[in-house]
Amino acid sequence: MNLTLAASLELADGLKKAASDITNVDIAVCPPSIYVQPVAAALKGSNIGIGAQNIYFEKEGAFTGEISAGMLKDAGCQYVILGHSERRNILGESSELVNLKTHAALAAGLTPIVCVGELLKEREAGTTEQVVRRQFDGSFSGISADDMKKCVIAYEPVWAIGTGKVATPDQAEEVHAAIRLMIEKNYSKAVAEVVRIQYGGSVNDKNAKEILAKPNVDGALVGGASLKIDLFMGIVKPA
Repeated sequence: MNLTLAASLELADGLKKAASDITNVDIAVCPPSIYVQPVAAALKGSNIGIGAQNIYFEKEGAFTGEISAGMLKDAGCQYVILGHSERRNILGESSELVNLKTHAALAAGLTPIVCVGELLKEREAGTTEQVVRRQFDGSFSGISADDMKKCVIAYEPVWAIGTGKVATPDQAEEVHAAIRLMIEKNYSKAVAEVVRIQYGGSVNDKNAKEILAKPNVDGALVGGASLKIDLFMGIVKPA
């Protein structure tokens, strides 16, 4: 929940110029929903995609304040972030709700970026994999193999978001590898190899290269560093 419209457009324009020569990395920005349409217009013709930060799972109806997947698709979105740790832990979203949203996003032709991750107390209790497995199973229930291939998973250790703490590259790789194995067990090795697993948790221009070098880390879900062009490009370039 950052920036004004003017600042959002200024950032989009700067990123468009800075990333104009990047051809081998998929880049997207996810502004607040109120700014999706103007930012999409500003980035039209560029190599930067547009996503949103949330949807509601119904197509339309008496759901005051909510936005459907179809509305976002119509506004120019290609992606939507679902089940972000802030929505799970501040706004009380369950994996069952995330699952309904994932189905809705796929039905509308959006790529869902589904977030999973553990709290500090869960990490310290040694239950990281169990927590992530529970979120994975709940969030992807009933998703076909073909649709799973269209999904992105973002592993975000909640204790490392906006805290300055970062999971070590080895810690990130360990959980990413576990998620890859979950996909393989639920679907197949072929599906597991296709699904992108991003790391999100205080990624910045200084730690990105080492984290992204890990074999099961396919990209980054960037938070605060995405608000400054030089910091964001400092993550894009090593990718």
